[in-house]
Parts: sequence; C-alpha cells; structure tokens
Amino acid sequence: MISKPMKAILRALSYGDIEVDASRRLADLKKLDPVRILCRKLDAEIYNGDYKIPIRLYFASEEEMKKAGAAGDGPPAPALLFFHGGGWVTESVETYDRVCARMAQATGHLVISVEYRLAPEHRFPVGLKDCYAAARALYTGHFFLNTDPERTTVMGDSAGGNLAAAVCMMARDTGEFRVRQQILIYPAVNYCYTEESEYFSVRENGENYLLTAKKMEDYLNLYQSSPKDRENPYFAPILAKDLRGMPRTLILTAEYDPLRDEGEAYGQRLRDAGNEVEIHRIPDALHGFFALGIQFLHVRESFGYINRFLL
Repeated sequence: MISKPMKAILRALSYGDIEVDASRRLADLKKLDPVRILCRKLDAEIYNGDYKIPIRLYFASEEEMKKAGAAGDGPPAPALLFFHGGGWVTESVETYDRVCARMAQATGHLVISVEYRLAPEHRFPVGLKDCYAAARALYTGHFFLNTDPERTTVMGDSAGGNLAAAVCMMARDTGEFRVRQQILIYPAVNYCYTEESEYFSVRENGENYLLTAKKMEDYLNLYQSSPKDRENPYFAPILAKDLRGMPRTLILTAEYDPLRDEGEAYGQRLRDAGNEVEIHRIPDALHGFFALGIQFLHVRESFGYINRFLL
C-alpha cells in the first residue's frame, strides 16, 4: 500500500507532456551515478546493414568473462540480450549501466545491452530493426563471443519489453533463428492510452503514478512513422492474430502501472496459444521499479522470479 504522503509526492511528479530534450537531460543524470557497480564490461558493435549498433557486454566476474570465450575457445555462455526502456525516445546503454551490471551479477549470465536508435530522429521500425539485427547475430553464430543460443534469453523493460516481444515475433515469422525464451518487464504492448483503451489499469493508474497515460500517448506519437503503424503487431505485439510458436515467457508487471493489464493480457494470449508462460504482478510497485537498486524489495522479488525462470 502506498502511503498518503508518498501519493502526494507522486502526484506532484506526474505532470506535463513529453518534451524530448528535457526528458533526455533528465535521464542522462543517471550517468553521474557516484557508486558504480564493479563489473567487467566490454564495449563493441554489431552491424545492421551499414550501421554499427553499439553494444555493451557485462560479465559477472573475470572467470565468467573467460567462460564466455572472449578468445574464441571457451565454453558457450548463457546470455541475456537486453533492450532498455525509455519510451523509444530516452535512456541509453549508459543510463542503464547500473541495471545491467546488477543483472549480470544477480543472474550469472552475460548481459548484452543494445544501443538501438531512438525516436523521433529514428522512428518505427528503425530501433526495432537494430534490436533484431543484434538478436540475429547472437542467435546465428555471427557474434564474436561464444554464446549458447539454447541458453540465450531476449529481455527488455517497458519500451524495451515491446522491442523484445516484437523481436521474438519477427524471428518466428522470418524463420531466421529461434528464440527459446523471453523476459518482459512491464512491457508496452498496446497501441492506445486514451479513454478508449480497453484496459482498466490505464484509467486506474493513468494519472499520479509517474508514468501517465498522456505520456504514453506522447511516446507512441514520437515513435510511430504514421498513425497506421498502430495497426502493426510489430509496433503493438498484442495485435498479433497468431501467437503460436512463441518462446517460453516470463512477464512481470507492476501494481500501480498503466501498462499492467495489457502486459498480463498479452501473457494470457500467449498462454492461450499454447506457449509456456509465467505472469507475476509485483505488489505496490510502480512502473520503472526495475531500475532501482537491488536493496529494494520489488527488485529482489523480481530477480527471484527471473533466476527461477532461467534455471
């Protein structure tokens, strides 16, 4: 239960529209993190055609770095291919540095964080194609580390959860590679956050909880190339008519989040199509909680679910 004083603070912070430059400057404050998590890292690139996609790799330890086969002779490493959130418009590998370092340590997996191109400079489907190119390189053996496709998981939070879901759907549709499992953290899988939305959480939590329904509409308007994109399942995965043959899936949602019900509905649709799915709602949590420190109860609870899923 969120206390009345905290609700007042959240209400005061939940205002305004999305102004791209100001939102990016606010997100960039995370780069000033004074307490960096000690973690082995490596910056590299993956090609999407002629474009070089920056990526950052996180190793839980020196030993895990050697196991990943940086020299090409180690055993295959389990990996998390991660797409950050930020409404397709803000955030970066750098602002998610602490999140990914903690993820590597908490799971014992190699974490590969992708610097996909952002809207509105690069609208749908540019960022999605960057993410797909990174996944294709990883799953088809065109990656410079020795990773194990059978133990590689596609993962993302919020807008990154949207991209993860779309990448997995695109992989199934093209047949270029097979994704065995995906983890979607409070994913944005729908196309409408106005009063016309069919999901109760948009009305229940669409104001006063930091991420608002109005901001989600702003993000979609910045991400789309045209209004017709909102009819595309790769833009809004919940629109897919056929969800058979999708990966084993873990979905985590937050109680006080306008995206809560659509994430759970997407999980139920995956389950109804015959896929193996776990859905867990984190009580009292707000959208964005996964970026908090490991000491937060919601984050520890999430890693409990994630690590059981990865076994």
